[in-house]
Amino acid sequence: MTKWEYFITPLPLHTPGQVLNMHGDEGWELVQIAPAPNGTGSVAYMKREKTS
Repeated sequence: MTKWEYFITPLPLHTPGQVLNMHGDEGWELVQIAPAPNGTGSVAYMKREKTS
């Protein structure tokens, strides 16, 4: 059975692609982008397969 770990990160308005590419290079896959809870900007929900 595949096990996953999850990561939530804020996405700055001026460089969202840069942040997503950086985490993608670390093996994180984007699951969803949603408005930030405080109403300023967005957050990205990411996952990757657990290695241990």
